[in-house]
Amino acid sequence: MRQYSAEFKASLIAKMLPPHNRSVPDLVRETQIPRDTLYSWRTQALKAGGDLVATPDERDSAAKFAIVVETAHLNAEELSAYCRRQGLYPQQLEAWRNACIQANAPVCRQAERSQRRQDQKRIKALEQDMARKDQALAEAAALLMLEKKSAASSRTPRTPDRPGAASSREPTHRRRLHGGSVLGARL
Repeated sequence: MRQYSAEFKASLIAKMLPPHNRSVPDLVRETQIPRDTLYSWRTQALKAGGDLVATPDERDSAAKFAIVVETAHLNAEELSAYCRRQGLYPQQLEAWRNACIQANAPVCRQAERSQRRQDQKRIKALEQDMARKDQALAEAAALLMLEKKSAASSRTPRTPDRPGAASSREPTHRRRLHGGSVLGARL
């Protein structure tokens, strides 16, 4: 069984992990080290700690800025290739670019943010007030419907022997009109 130096092993592990992300078959062809050995080294490195692997979100602002500057002149195809090599997503680079641009924005943005917060609080209060009033309106409409149903069911029914009979709640002018039409009067 062949022994490899710690530095050599560390360099190969670094090539297999982000940001390089070299494939194991490529390294097998390049180094003639058995595939299973490389896979086990990579697995051990990943299990040993993700702290060896710097994820894109763990990069400091200087590193992010350097990447933004480095990729500023690349077209879409070159940018995609760069992202694959570095283990990044183009959306991350775009977010970092926007953060760099906004870092130099004037301080008045804070006033705008506080105004926006106040507006959002006011909007929320108005929406709550409107919801409360909608609920009260719905309740009033329901009560009105119940009152109408109650009034309709409490009227005295008309019978064939009393065609002009009306409830005591019916207005007088309706009784007169209805009574006149029954008696044959022209209106």
